[in-house]
Amino acid sequence: MTSPRLIKGGLVQVDVKSGRTLRTIALQYNPDTLSRTVQVQAAGETGGDKSQALRLKGAAAETIKVEAEIDATDRLEHPDHNRNATELGIHPELAALELLVQPSSEALQGNESLARGGTLEVLAIEAPLLLFVWGANRVVPVRITDLSITEDAFDANLNPIRATVSLGMRVLTVDDVGFDHRGGQLFMAHLRSREALAKKAASASLSTLGVTEL
Repeated sequence: MTSPRLIKGGLVQVDVKSGRTLRTIALQYNPDTLSRTVQVQAAGETGGDKSQALRLKGAAAETIKVEAEIDATDRLEHPDHNRNATELGIHPELAALELLVQPSSEALQGNESLARGGTLEVLAIEAPLLLFVWGANRVVPVRITDLSITEDAFDANLNPIRATVSLGMRVLTVDDVGFDHRGGQLFMAHLRSREALAKKAASASLSTLGVTEL
């Protein structure tokens, strides 16, 4: 009997205009836990107009935290087939994650050239759209809010060979990017997916809660 194929969670960089996938980063090991916080965006939170008490002013603000491990130990046992791991440890994998929160050197150089050329207002550098993928039922546009890396084992050349990566992400909604933006469209698809899933959850009777009427 064959075991079911285990899919991996990960991150995908997408070109906003074309929708072309730029880079896919699969987590080496799926984290044991995924922590989410969903903060309601309610109208009239500070009191005042009581007619606003049940109104929502926008999509809830969701944050996601995961902690993943990256380990080159297994690959180091077969150096002939894993030259990168032998020569560089997990530097490439860590660099790929770090570059998710860095503008490219080319973009920085371009802005410097514009500033030196007398451009009065140099626009902030736009990063590719980033998606957090955790199975088919959770594909959401995100912005990384914090990235923490703890390197806890090294080879003879001080290349890291084992590390723990903590990722904090904020889900981007239509309030952040708009309905026409590719990220907004993906958020709406995710929201509709959650609505469809919610309909599959059974509704309990009032008697389950110890009351007969409201």
